[in-house]
Amino acid sequence: MDFEEYLHSLRDKTVAVIGIGVSNRPLIQLLLDRGVTVTACDKKSREALGAIGDELEGRGCHLRLGEDYLKNLTEDVIFRTPGMRPDLPELTAAVERGSVLTSEMEVFCEVCPCPKIAVTGSDGKTTTTTIIAELLKRAGRTVHLGGNIGHPLLAETGSMSPKDIAVLELSSFQLMTMTKSPHIAVITNLAPNHLDVHKDFQEYISAKENIFTHQTENDIAVFNADNAYTAEEAEHAVGRARLFSRQRELEDGVFLRDNAIIARSGGQEREVMQVSDIKLPGVHNVENYLAAIAAVDGLVSDKTIREFAREFGGVEHRIELIRTRNGVRWYNDSIASSPSRTIAGLNSFPGKVILIAGGKDKGIPYDALGPVVNDHVKLLLLCGATAGVIRRSVEQAKNYHGLEILDVEDYQEAVSIADSRAVEGDVVILSPASTSFDRFANFMERGKAFKAIVNRLT
Repeated sequence: MDFEEYLHSLRDKTVAVIGIGVSNRPLIQLLLDRGVTVTACDKKSREALGAIGDELEGRGCHLRLGEDYLKNLTEDVIFRTPGMRPDLPELTAAVERGSVLTSEMEVFCEVCPCPKIAVTGSDGKTTTTTIIAELLKRAGRTVHLGGNIGHPLLAETGSMSPKDIAVLELSSFQLMTMTKSPHIAVITNLAPNHLDVHKDFQEYISAKENIFTHQTENDIAVFNADNAYTAEEAEHAVGRARLFSRQRELEDGVFLRDNAIIARSGGQEREVMQVSDIKLPGVHNVENYLAAIAAVDGLVSDKTIREFAREFGGVEHRIELIRTRNGVRWYNDSIASSPSRTIAGLNSFPGKVILIAGGKDKGIPYDALGPVVNDHVKLLLLCGATAGVIRRSVEQAKNYHGLEILDVEDYQEAVSIADSRAVEGDVVILSPASTSFDRFANFMERGKAFKAIVNRLT
């Protein structure tokens, strides 16, 4: 079914869209434009919804708001918002009554007219997705970037050509009920994550696997050979499995040999570029390039890859240099919502840093973080619900030797202390190892708030 056929099929149906946030508004507008009967559901009150509520009602959209927004769903089709479990009792009851449960991304993957490249993983997926998209653009392709990055794509499907490429970042929540896999799938790595929403780590892994389990024998899946979980998944690839590795040579894939990035396939190999060509700091960004090169091999020239790597300074909120003040470099790594991300960030710097961390607990272990903090941090500033668990991981680590740890009320206090203690040559980095939802709507809002405080220093 193509895009127009799908929209036409909804004309005589009722549709509920759960969540009136930024990611779902283009979907709601699209359905209303096509004359579909839409009920928009949200936990917010009518007052909190504000002007968008007036606009939607003015266009004939029904609103179901407040604490009971999920009760008695009877619509023919229900679009769940990313991050909402599909097996909530209210959704399960609606499906049992005959409703079809789907999501904006699931429908997009069904009706998208062009090839899709999708990236998932516990860490590095946004940077890897961005690298892939930018490389394809430089190669002259028309690229549509979306999923968990960029913006929703379903409303734009009508303007897409079969010659275009859709590049998607997909979260475990988006993949949980996915029944279509992209032509090229990439899994950067897997580590315990989002265990406050997933029942357990196995459910999280199973969700991620949907990125390749619905492929055909003509498709390609790219796996991290250095990660135990993804290396095992490669053995179950439906199509061609390509690997990437920073630690060993591969028969089919992209790997590091000394300081050279090598691509090998069919018994032939070539040097794509040197590690020194990569402007982004950190070995984790070398891995991101290995994954991206494995995905675009044959679609983008090595010359284009080299030129891009020398220029690309990274994605906002990912070890982003905010400013250098009095010889002290301040970095925003707000994307680091898990211990593994913070570990990667700390490993990006040769010397010891001043680390600001803490946030909302999502039920994942912090044991691995403590030893790395002791090795790479000279002053640790903690706030938020995970301050205690991070402190324990540091103090209980075998290599703990009295690292100074201070609890702070907020980022204002953290920045003030860091500024007073830092000396020329130091690095101060916000890398929370936790989600932002205790105080901020998302990691972007958190990062912008931190940057504003740092930029106000005089």
